[in-house]
Amino acid sequence: MLSRFTAELDVYSIDEAFLTVDRRTAADPAAMIRLGRSIKDTLRRLIGVPVCVGIAPTRTLAKLANKTAKKLPTFGGVCVWPATRPTWRRELMESLPTSQVWGIAHRLERRLLGHGIHTVWDLATVDPVQIRKWFSVTVMRTALELRGVYCIGPEEDRTGKKDQLIVSRSFAEKITTKDGMRQALSIYAQQAAMRLTKHSQVARTLEVFASTSHWADTKHYPSLRTRLPVPTADPVALTKAAHLLLPQIQEGIRYARAGLMLTDLSPAGTNFALDPWRHRHEDTGIATLIDRVQKKTGRESIGLGYGGIRPGPAWTMKRAMLTPRATTHWEELATVLA
Repeated sequence: MLSRFTAELDVYSIDEAFLTVDRRTAADPAAMIRLGRSIKDTLRRLIGVPVCVGIAPTRTLAKLANKTAKKLPTFGGVCVWPATRPTWRRELMESLPTSQVWGIAHRLERRLLGHGIHTVWDLATVDPVQIRKWFSVTVMRTALELRGVYCIGPEEDRTGKKDQLIVSRSFAEKITTKDGMRQALSIYAQQAAMRLTKHSQVARTLEVFASTSHWADTKHYPSLRTRLPVPTADPVALTKAAHLLLPQIQEGIRYARAGLMLTDLSPAGTNFALDPWRHRHEDTGIATLIDRVQKKTGRESIGLGYGGIRPGPAWTMKRAMLTPRATTHWEELATVLA
């Protein structure tokens, strides 16, 4: 239904979507208000779903406007950020903690407080270069978006799948052996292959790395970058390439993290290799098969080579405090007691 109102629709989650509006409509606040009310009324009338609409120059501000439309009845469920008074916007942002900003969780909020950033207005007015030094480029983009500078695009841009793909995790228990690192790299390479296949992409360059903790007594940061013979999403080829890092791994060193980064991505099917360089596992869709089996029977049920050794690795991220997935998994449905 939302696609009726835009040529570019990004379904962000199960109950949320971003619509891109043409520039002529965006330049007219009155037209934007009419558009927001039309979206709200149409969804309520034809689908029966009550929604609120936030309209702004950036996605972060649109999220803030949407939240404002929900909380303040005067907006009637539609808040067009540019149509509000600048003084009112400042007063609102000065009254809201940074946790009200899209992407700022409580842990990051505490870190922001340590640098004297208490409110949304503080984050919007702080030097973005300093934010980049203190935190990350992601937080810097959020700060710029609060100023009205467009930095965060559709989902494929945020995840980096157009330019690169990264699979990296910190270990719950430090890895101290080459065999342990071999298993970790095997699992990550297979996960990368599944993600490439899911998005119909292949990669030409692979960078693999491992690192100790920044606070470790003995620090070690091995890394390696290799160019694959042909662009591929074959899990076997990617696993073999990832294992090229193993000669740099030192027994006894306590590695806290490892990962892969795939670059030079291109759509699958646009690169044709001669038979000697073709990957039969890629042709038979083994990455897709493994992904389907794991989704049905569990992540530890199957894997290639060292990535399939049982019992599963002890270094995987602990998930004892994971929020129950009450809307997507039968066994985790919420229980209501009368």
